[in-house]
Amino acid sequence: MKNENPLSPHIQIYNWHISSLVSISHRIAGIINLTAVTLICFWVAYLLLGDENYQIIYIFLNSFFGKFLILGIVWSFSFQILSEIRHLFWDYGIGFDLKVANITGLIVIFGSFILTVLIYLVGNLF
Repeated sequence: MKNENPLSPHIQIYNWHISSLVSISHRIAGIINLTAVTLICFWVAYLLLGDENYQIIYIFLNSFFGKFLILGIVWSFSFQILSEIRHLFWDYGIGFDLKVANITGLIVIFGSFILTVLIYLVGNLF
């Protein structure tokens, strides 16, 4: 009798779960955050070269792409923070139940978008 089942799960049969989605997104957000911090350090160093460089960065950050980049970075940091809080509770042994893990995963996903919108609204007030 020949076994026709695959030896390991692959993309065709694997069912995505909230925890796996948040885990993969957490790693991607970490790479984005590392790149963003490096980029911000280069921007600050570029500003040290003179006042005329400030105008170039100001024009870029006020463009559509610049605002989109800032919102993406804010979302990435808020997602990372909420996911790290979730992992902190896991370190204490809280939230391993499947239902709780799914709920906290959804809180991380939707909470990061809500937190990004709140930061954007507060930023527009000042």
